[in-house]
Amino acid sequence: MKYSLILIFSLLILSATIMETTSAQNQQRTRDLGIHTGILPTGQWNAITDVEGVKVGHKTRIEGTNIRTGVTAILPHSGNMFRERVPAAVYVGNGFGKALGFTQVQELGELETPLALTNTLSIFNAAHGVADYVLNQPGNENVRSVNPVVGETNDGWLNDIRARVISTEDVYDAISAAVSGPVEEGNVGAGTGTTTLGFKGGIGTASRVIPENLGGYTVGVLVQSNFGGVLTINGAPVGEELGNHYLATRQTAPSDQTGVLAKGLTEEDGYDFDVDGSIMIVVTTDAPITSRNLERLAKRAFLGIAKVGGFASNGSGDYVIAFSTHPDLRISLDDDSPKQSNLELRNAEMTPLFLAAVEATEEAILNSLFMAETMEGTDGRVMESLPVDDVMEILRKYNAVQ
Repeated sequence: MKYSLILIFSLLILSATIMETTSAQNQQRTRDLGIHTGILPTGQWNAITDVEGVKVGHKTRIEGTNIRTGVTAILPHSGNMFRERVPAAVYVGNGFGKALGFTQVQELGELETPLALTNTLSIFNAAHGVADYVLNQPGNENVRSVNPVVGETNDGWLNDIRARVISTEDVYDAISAAVSGPVEEGNVGAGTGTTTLGFKGGIGTASRVIPENLGGYTVGVLVQSNFGGVLTINGAPVGEELGNHYLATRQTAPSDQTGVLAKGLTEEDGYDFDVDGSIMIVVTTDAPITSRNLERLAKRAFLGIAKVGGFASNGSGDYVIAFSTHPDLRISLDDDSPKQSNLELRNAEMTPLFLAAVEATEEAILNSLFMAETMEGTDGRVMESLPVDDVMEILRKYNAVQ
């Protein structure tokens, strides 16, 4: 009897593992399904890592029934970021958020640490981890000030966010896991417990390469999606067709809501769970541009949110941070010259990069949706993944898929 119970238990675990693996294998990126957004070609991986030198790592925390969160780290290069900084800029579309380190990036136009993304109440722990990582790098023994840059979105609907489980070790793990090549998307890292446009969201990424006669530069984007609106794909009103979008229930039955707000939540803090949430967008390029034009590039990335049906609601913290990896533009702390000379693109050469940023952001957000899986989290709440078969039928109806 004892061995029979062990065998049954083992088979149940194996069955669950197989089901989980099968589910993950069923997730496909938009391009794999014939959904092509925009006109520019992608890079090799169609990811932020198509920009040479950029690496991404995740640490995912899925524990028990309540913990659904994590950390995502983005490294502009593999060297000592504090001593070899990169030009950077930020754009705040809607400031309902807790982005850390952004004011110094705005002031100096440079980035001196890896970027980290996590949940709202763990942003402070994550910043401690980034600072600790930088202070402990060889060559930084005498450093007494560091500007950790950390972004967040609120994953508190699926994650017990008040537990604040993210630690310095989690940040180290995410940074240590950072690699080039394909980037894991969906329910991973900082996107583990996020929701987007009425469905399970997460991490998404994409890239665009502009024509050689316009410079041949690459623009890569990574998003931590967690916002609401009315899902639109290649112009097709997907959210409306599915009946799952902001105001869908309120317009017809304000006294008997069946949407997210009916699932045991309140609006006591003025937070609208149908649409609020936030998005973090990280944009990078190998084009030789400094902070002024990087800010302009970041502004264009924000347009990608609108293309998928987001509109920056009151409680949505919508931030973009952009940086250039061009080696000639690095700011070396060990260069004691009083002057720095930068050869950068003219303003008129920015237009194709602007288009690339919009397209890559749009596709990165869609990838975050298509690659996410249904998740059950704290208090038994469930956020369903995008019903891909239904979505594809809608896209064919509107001639929005190849």
